Amino acid sequence: MKKFIPALAFLSIFIWQGNASLAFASEQYDDLPVKGLAIAAPKSSELDRFVRFMHEELGPRKINTLVLRVDYNYQFESHPELRDEDALSKRDVKKLVAAARQHGIKIIPQINLLGHQSWANSTGNLLKVYPEFDETPHVKMPDVYQLPNPDGLYCKSYCPLHPDVHRVVFALVDEIVEVFETDAFHAGLDEVFYIGDDKCPRCQGLDKAELFAGEVTKIRNHLALNERKLWIWGDRLIDGKTTGIGLWEGSYNSTHRAVDLIPKDVVINDWHYEKPVGTPVYFAMKGFNVISCAWRKPEVGVSHVEDMFLFRRNNTEVMKDRFAGVMLTVWSGVTPFLDGFYAYKNNPNKVWTEEELNNPWVTFVRMFDRLEEIIKSEE
Repeated sequence: MKKFIPALAFLSIFIWQGNASLAFASEQYDDLPVKGLAIAAPKSSELDRFVRFMHEELGPRKINTLVLRVDYNYQFESHPELRDEDALSKRDVKKLVAAARQHGIKIIPQINLLGHQSWANSTGNLLKVYPEFDETPHVKMPDVYQLPNPDGLYCKSYCPLHPDVHRVVFALVDEIVEVFETDAFHAGLDEVFYIGDDKCPRCQGLDKAELFAGEVTKIRNHLALNERKLWIWGDRLIDGKTTGIGLWEGSYNSTHRAVDLIPKDVVINDWHYEKPVGTPVYFAMKGFNVISCAWRKPEVGVSHVEDMFLFRRNNTEVMKDRFAGVMLTVWSGVTPFLDGFYAYKNNPNKVWTEEELNNPWVTFVRMFDRLEEIIKSEE
């Protein structure tokens, strides 16, 4: 029965979406509370160009939320041993804060916690400096990374039960939220494949959903001490097998059951890049505020925008505001994104190939143009 209920819920979602799309053109819609962009924090050498982009594009397009993947690109004073080379200074960060304040943009800094502690054959700063935090120290980083591999290595995780790990990461969290003068923090928490490893002396034999939920709750409770909110990616809370969503956008290691174990004030960033899967309804029905996230396919980004308006319009007053908005995610650095964006913007008459159009800068333009069209149609 427990397996049947989620399947029925998703069937209802798809049927509902089909009916809703037929009514879209004739209805009225409120603006979305969150109109966001998620991108790596600029390197110091990219800072001035990115600030200009904030003034010239984010402000005029009424983007009001900017998730910046900072990780170790800041000159942390609490743990200077974890700084990247050429990391942002406090003065650099204040330039971002000033530009954001001028346009009413809320900055939400991100540090990847739990998962994403390595990438390809490179270990991240946390486990490089503190290897004792590694959930799977027996898995050695390869000289040449390939996927699949015998260890199932995608990214390393830290052990959420290590007695010292939160002393370090919470100091970073507190410092980065303070310097960005904000009341929210993004912990990532996506694509956590290593959790509850059988060889971890602390985690072996424990329930993976409870481990994941315990880490989410611990971070959330720490932030709540200062009335700050936790944002996370939603993929570990979706049953990848039952839904057919797959290994990346959903969980195959049972962490999805954590959706019923974590506090409801955690903000879910629900990313789907190939299809606009209707999982925002799933999260909203569980009691969470949810934001639909797109990447490089413009038609998917536009569908996320239209669906979010429909979710808000066609639900109860209790449910409506849980459909909080949309966000474009960028997984390259700042320079490739800005180069692509301005090349696209400055060549309006060029005939672009499909491959050239399937990029986040095109999705950015089209999804927020569509959002403006919907709002203006009601004025």
